[in-house]
Amino acid sequence: MQVREFDFDLPPELIAQDPAPERGGGRLLHLDRATGDIRHTTIAALPDLLRRGDLLVVNNTRVFPARLLGRRVPSGGAVECLLIAKVPSGSDAGGAEVEGAGDSDDEQLWEALIHPGQKLKPGAQVVFEGAAVLHAEVLERRFFGRRLIRLRADEGASVDRAVDLLGHVPLPPYIKRPDHAADRERYQTVFAAHRGSVAAPTAGLHFSAPLLRAIGERGIEMAQITLHIGYGTFQPVRVERVEDHRVERERYRIEPSAAQAINRALNERRRVIAVGTTTTRALEAAAGANDGPIAAGWGATDLFMFPGFRFRVIGGLLTNFHLPRSSLLMLVSAFAGRERVLAAYREAIAQRYRFYSYGDGMLVC
Repeated sequence: MQVREFDFDLPPELIAQDPAPERGGGRLLHLDRATGDIRHTTIAALPDLLRRGDLLVVNNTRVFPARLLGRRVPSGGAVECLLIAKVPSGSDAGGAEVEGAGDSDDEQLWEALIHPGQKLKPGAQVVFEGAAVLHAEVLERRFFGRRLIRLRADEGASVDRAVDLLGHVPLPPYIKRPDHAADRERYQTVFAAHRGSVAAPTAGLHFSAPLLRAIGERGIEMAQITLHIGYGTFQPVRVERVEDHRVERERYRIEPSAAQAINRALNERRRVIAVGTTTTRALEAAAGANDGPIAAGWGATDLFMFPGFRFRVIGGLLTNFHLPRSSLLMLVSAFAGRERVLAAYREAIAQRYRFYSYGDGMLVC
């Protein structure tokens, strides 16, 4: 299968640069997975589009302000750093031992993208300062411009706290504006609980407290799982054949109560509706790893879903509109069929839906 088969033309003005004025105020395209029929409605109508007894599963990861702005020491040149993945104590991102690796409150190892990368060789020093002070040392060069860095907070402070005080919301590259103070709240779901993502599970951004109440009153169950979204979610597909693409591993956790709710719904032949591609990935990875029922606990997955994939868990998907030629578009196409999904996208463009992270939604079921 060729990557070009997942291409489409999107007018730039349809890429949402800001969220809707209110959560739950967006539009919703409903694609009937069985017939291909399309209905135009709103996010507020979601409870009426689901069935009593459906299980809605959301991702409760929390985005942290992973973009840091600082200066080189001693030259003073400007530096921009995007924290990508925290490296476990005593190892690099691939599991190899690193001398002096730290994982304490005041010192951590991270894989990061740094600009200007060419000037920041191993041993380079950077400082980020403002409401807190954070020091960085470049330890190693990595592929695709990445660096292994050591972050150190001033004595008595924690790295996480310093990052929260100094960092900027890591808005996606297609949002062509600086982050605003309001993004700290709007680029976060209402059920965000577990810190660890550099991007929001954007389908979850549509939910508000009133919408959650309406869903509960409709007799629709909810469960929460956690998948920490890495920078790989924005990774372009650089190959020509879909089958040759690889996605980066991401960690997920499924609590016992969530596993029980999901398995019970599946056993009773009730639909499991995934809110977002990240939730889908975690659920299908967990089912595949256990070859059957969902098991509670931590896991990590590099699962790549494209047409031909056999879904074991989800019977419906709420998602946003995705980039052309992206692995996320391929996932949705795996679930609903490439031709039907692209037809729905053409209709969304004709009807002037808002695309991508802060855009409108699409329900497939």
